Amino acid sequence: MRAGAAALFGAGAAKILEVAPGAIDWAGFGTHACVGVAAASRAVRRPVVLYSPGMYNERTLDTTAVEELASHGYVVVTVDPVHEAHAVGFPDGRVIGPAPGLGAIKAVADRSRAALEVRVADIPFVLDQLAVLARGGNPDAGNRPLPRGLGEALDLARTGMFGHSLGGMTTAEAMRVDRRIRARVNLDGPLGYDWADPELLLPVARTGLDRPFLQMGAWLDVPSGRLPHPSPSWRAMWRNSTAWKRDLWTEAAEHNSFTDYQTLLPGLAERLTLPQGLPSRMTGTVGPGAVHREPTGLPHRLLRPASTRPPPAAPVRPLTAPPGRAVHRLRRRAGTHHAARAADSPRHPGSLLSGSPRCVRRRNAAGCDPP
Repeated sequence: MRAGAAALFGAGAAKILEVAPGAIDWAGFGTHACVGVAAASRAVRRPVVLYSPGMYNERTLDTTAVEELASHGYVVVTVDPVHEAHAVGFPDGRVIGPAPGLGAIKAVADRSRAALEVRVADIPFVLDQLAVLARGGNPDAGNRPLPRGLGEALDLARTGMFGHSLGGMTTAEAMRVDRRIRARVNLDGPLGYDWADPELLLPVARTGLDRPFLQMGAWLDVPSGRLPHPSPSWRAMWRNSTAWKRDLWTEAAEHNSFTDYQTLLPGLAERLTLPQGLPSRMTGTVGPGAVHREPTGLPHRLLRPASTRPPPAAPVRPLTAPPGRAVHRLRRRAGTHHAARAADSPRHPGSLLSGSPRCVRRRNAAGCDPP
């Protein structure tokens, strides 16, 4: 995160984490990414994955998943929601915060609708500019030089997208309106303007999709307690879609488990005095490795070379043998990351939380309505 944006973001984060302003240097976090580095000089084009963050969040708040995908050879394009996010830093030093008009919209459903319309309109524009880049042009508004070889690395015939919360909603609606997106992952995002109101479904939940998708999330807090996703929008999406699909949720997660808070909070808790129970309230008890395994594994199975056949339509294989020859799993050895393969089998079903006793629902047979 650029220094100017980090200062503005940090002021809001300090309130959420209940720490003193300036206690955390958000611009100082180390990553495995560098600015302006040339693309790998291999004569091969790489699949492209777009990312959309949660409402008011910056594109940098899921750097863990973005870097993991990039480490497997994907070109990851993160999209900042300008005039909505807490802070968006531009190359010329400008920092843009949320538009006052957005916060003035009192009804949550109406505010989400307004933000979503802008975001969904942004995605075709981004894809158009990537097409310019792939043809050898420079779409940068200031005509600044871009990393060498970047355009030649893009395989736009293999484009997917993932997003968290409102970004998950954006991903679903963008896939509905733009067929260039071949697969998507929705991380704990409703598919309606309200989790519980069946009259406020997104258009994509009513029409469904004919391309593969994964939906995953935490349990919902409802007046009667905590339940696996009873969301009418997720049920409608499942019922109306015809291609490969999977729906996962876990009691061990919370809404922010699908962001970098999952990996940052343990370290912050060691160095700062955070409110009692705050980390578990924000990110639950699920481990960071488990949360990021399935979203980063799905593109391996769905964004295959254009010369191969796409994942099968309904019916698909049973849960114990999901599409794809293998599932990439991440292991830590001697402080480094190694991609290991686990063959499809009852022991390795290829789901996010295989082996976790708290994963209570997995669905991957198209046409099977949720209970």
